[in-house]
Amino acid sequence: MLIFLDLETTGLQCSDKICSIGIIAVDKEESLSIYELVNEGKKIPAEASSINHITNEMIKGRPSLKESSAWKFLSEHNHESSTLIAHNIDFDLGMLESSGFVWQGKTIDTLRVTKHLMPECEQFSLQFLRYELKLYRDELQEAFKYGLDGGGVAHNALGDALCVKLLYESLLQIKEHDTLVELTQKNVLMQKFDFGKYSGRYIEEISMCDRGYLEWMLSNISDLDEDMRYTLKRYLHG
Repeated sequence: MLIFLDLETTGLQCSDKICSIGIIAVDKEESLSIYELVNEGKKIPAEASSINHITNEMIKGRPSLKESSAWKFLSEHNHESSTLIAHNIDFDLGMLESSGFVWQGKTIDTLRVTKHLMPECEQFSLQFLRYELKLYRDELQEAFKYGLDGGGVAHNALGDALCVKLLYESLLQIKEHDTLVELTQKNVLMQKFDFGKYSGRYIEEISMCDRGYLEWMLSNISDLDEDMRYTLKRYLHG
């Protein structure tokens, strides 16, 4: 079974919690979707609400994640024959683990795989890739299968799970499923900066003319992307 997942959270810190979950599951010719708001006892700050559009009033009285149908579904399919697919999957796995759920099946990180297979992309966020790869062309037709109307696409966890599914299918045109699983476990040697004062410049070039900037990034940016950290170390230390 393929399980496409997206989470909305109260923030990005270790102490934050899941406040909504979207799942699209596909097994041979069958498919289903789950979208739930959950209440893990953590207040949603205004900053998070401005991004995910979920308020504390919306989760009031909602079940905890362990009491949700999403938890039950994931638990029933938590084995090696299932593949969990998400964009930046380490974040999602970490948030699930903080709620007591440890995934035992295979994983595909569409973020890392896209970096491997499409290094020429200027950015790798899910919403950028949605437009860059024109995934939106198939969204509406797919959305009606999973209970999304046209206005809901890409505006909640289920809409983003759908976008992950479309991105996966785009990557599947380049490499087969098992290769995507393998690439998920391999660090990416990034080509360009996609943020900061050298955005759009080749990292190798900057390593030759401003090594101090790379060293500063490693020392001062605590939430640096794992692949960017790997890349900087490679160019600095070989």
